[in-house]
Order: sequence, then structure tokens, then C-alpha cells
Amino acid sequence: MENKVCIVGAGLVGSLLANYMAKRSIQVDMFERRPDMRRTDIPAGRSINLAMSDRGWRALEVVGAEETIRELAIPMHGRLMHDVEGNTHFMPYGKEGQYINSVSRGELNMRLLSLAEKTGKVNTYFDERCTNVDLDNGTLTFTNENTGVETTNTYDRIFGADGAFSAIRNAMMRRDRFNYSQYYITSGYKELTMPPVPEKKWAIDNGALHIWPRKDFMLIALPNLDGSFTCTLFMPFDGEEGFDNLKTHDQVQAFFEKYFPDALQHMPTLLEDWDSNATSPLMTVSCNPWNHKGKFLLMGDAAHAVVPFYGQGMIAGFEGVRILNEMLDKYENWDVAFEEYSKYRQPDGDGIRQLALDNYREMRDLVADEHFIRKRQLSGKIHEIFGENWMPLYTMVTFSHVRYSEAYAKGQWQNKVLNELVATGLSKDSSEAEIKAAVMPYLKVTN
Repeated sequence: MENKVCIVGAGLVGSLLANYMAKRSIQVDMFERRPDMRRTDIPAGRSINLAMSDRGWRALEVVGAEETIRELAIPMHGRLMHDVEGNTHFMPYGKEGQYINSVSRGELNMRLLSLAEKTGKVNTYFDERCTNVDLDNGTLTFTNENTGVETTNTYDRIFGADGAFSAIRNAMMRRDRFNYSQYYITSGYKELTMPPVPEKKWAIDNGALHIWPRKDFMLIALPNLDGSFTCTLFMPFDGEEGFDNLKTHDQVQAFFEKYFPDALQHMPTLLEDWDSNATSPLMTVSCNPWNHKGKFLLMGDAAHAVVPFYGQGMIAGFEGVRILNEMLDKYENWDVAFEEYSKYRQPDGDGIRQLALDNYREMRDLVADEHFIRKRQLSGKIHEIFGENWMPLYTMVTFSHVRYSEAYAKGQWQNKVLNELVATGLSKDSSEAEIKAAVMPYLKVTN
């Protein structure tokens, strides 16, 4: 008998998962507690731009969504660092021709929703909050946010793609032998805007991800198709230079004049944005197992919420959908596929969670550190010489399909090696023979 499938959550991962289920000719009911964003304004201050890279494109390609999403993408070839004096330093992401892409979260979500519905296999219900979960029978109750009307349905398979505060995961947490932890970092974020200048030209270089690193906090900016930039300030809540201490317009203005003067000149709506856009916390989630009796499976942030500093949160969710699809093909049994997926993918959820936390320190602090820059440049040179025998951590995560858990472990080892090599005076300017002689003993140990 054909499985009756429900997806709870019509965000990015849920809507991509719906496309995958439709491709398998499975009828899907998808419920979302928020209104249909295609028919209402997207709430301001909650839409950090996404950085789309190889893993994400591969997941979109499987369901034929890559071409339409590429229409939304703006290539960013590296990080452009801004110091307090307004000087800039460009750091390419990888080899020539490698880049990530700035994509609007809202536009991406809307296109995936529409593609899913066009298949005729997906029914989407908005303004529906999941208020009760019966894990034993697969029964869900939803309450309409506008009318208060309750509906109850029973499904064979249920996917919890309902985010970091998942109702499905909350029900699973009440059962024995379910492990869960959440962690709020000390920093939060606020979205701001750098509007287009006349004739829809970008005020600053639109071919890079801009970062203003200031040790304990940072500002970033990603380009949009309309010529604007979505800017995000990441900063601690507490302390002299924290969100809680910026209470007046004069304080906000003085803060930006002191730390981000070259950005401020392109941000005429700063104070208006500051007032209208929420200051939001950032958290991570780790849990296991992700499945329950072959009937429920957690996906995306419900299983592994991460902070946004590696640009891999959504992409990890997309990759998970693709891997689940492959496991359904391999095992041809939903119970086994759910179990194997949970075991296989959970270490990678933990891996990208830690990588994202580590990358926050890199972006706000280390990118301006000379020792870090020397290591990064040397790592790139070693990659040129040894190819895939030495793949820098960022390349593994962003431009390959190496498992996140494996990338994390290799990155830890590489950092130790690079510290030792730089201490000997080795650099990107050393001869190829010198680099080969220094690196070969390490590679022989690991091969």
C-alpha cells in the first residue's frame, strides 16, 4: 500500500523534501505554521541571505530545481575584508573559478514551494501549528492560527522539518533514550540594509562577501539582485560593545561611525532598520536518534540547527534530503532507510555544527590575523602542489562532498600541521621543492 506522507514545516528543507517525495510519485501533505510567504510580506529582520555552494546545487539538481534557482544567484568569489580605516583585503574562497553564491532566502523558499505544488503531488496548508503528536500511531493535530479550528490526521511516514524549535522533536524528547542539547552563543544578530544607488548599481563590489571583522563582533554584507546588500551585524548581547548597550539613535550612530565608517556612508536607513528589525539570538541543536520506529524522521534544523557562520545550515539540510533519497533507493524499505540515515548522518550534523561555531571566531577575528593569513595562503599552495591529497578545510566543506565529520577531523589535523610548518618559516613564497620536502612526511603518515 502506498505510504501516506506528511511533512511538518514548509521552509527550505521541507519544501525541497516535498519535491523529492513528489519525484518518487508520493502524495504529500505539508503543513506550515506561518502564512504563505508568496501571498504576504516576508517579515523583516529574519532573512539572513544564504550562501549557496556545491552541496546545495547537487541536491537541487536531482529534482530539476537547479536552473530556476541559479536565476536568483549572485557569484561571490571571496571575502573582502574591511579594516577600520577603510582599507580592504581580498581573500579568494578557493582556486580560480570557485565561488559561492548569494541567494535570497525568501525567493528560494517560494520557488521550491511552487515547484513542489506544480507536481500535483503536494498539498500545502499554511497557518497550521502542530499542537499534538502521537508517536505510536503517527497521528498529528494542527490548529489553524487564524480560526482556531483543529484538524487531526494519521500518516504512515512523518518528517519533522519544522526548525530549531521542532514540535516533532519535542514529542520525541519525551521518550526514553533520546539525547538532546541546545546551546545559545553569546552573540545575536540584526539585519540591516545597504540600498542600491541610482540605476540599481551596487554601492560596493557585488562579487564578494564583505566582512568588517572587529574581534568580538562583525558586520557582513551579501549582494542582492536589486542592487542592494543585506547586511547583518553579529555582536554579543552583553558588554560595553553589545546590543544591550546600544539603546539610543545617538549610540547606534556613534558605534557605526567608530567601527564601520566606510559601510555607514552607504547605509542611509541605518536607524530606521535598527528600530524595525528584531535583534535575534543564535543557537545550535544536537540530538539523536533522528528517527522513531521508522515512522518519524527529523530533517534540517529540527535535527541539527547550526549558527550561520559557515553558510552551510540550509545546505546541510539539502544534502541530507539527497542522502535520504539515496538510502530509500538503496534499501527499498522505509524503516531501514530511516534507521540507517539517522545513524549515518548524525555525526555529520555534529561536524557542521562545530565547524560553524569555529568559523565565527575565524570571520570576526582571525581573518585579520597575520599568522592565520600565512597558514591559509600556505594551505592553498600545498593544495596546488598535492591536489586532493591536501584539500584545505574550506574547500572540503564548500567545494567538495566530503562528509562534514571527515572534513572536521581532517581540518583539525591540518591546522596542527600548518602551525608546525609556518613555525619553520615555510610560506606560500617558498619553492615548490621546499614545500614538497616539508609536507611529504606528513602525507605519508596519513596515507
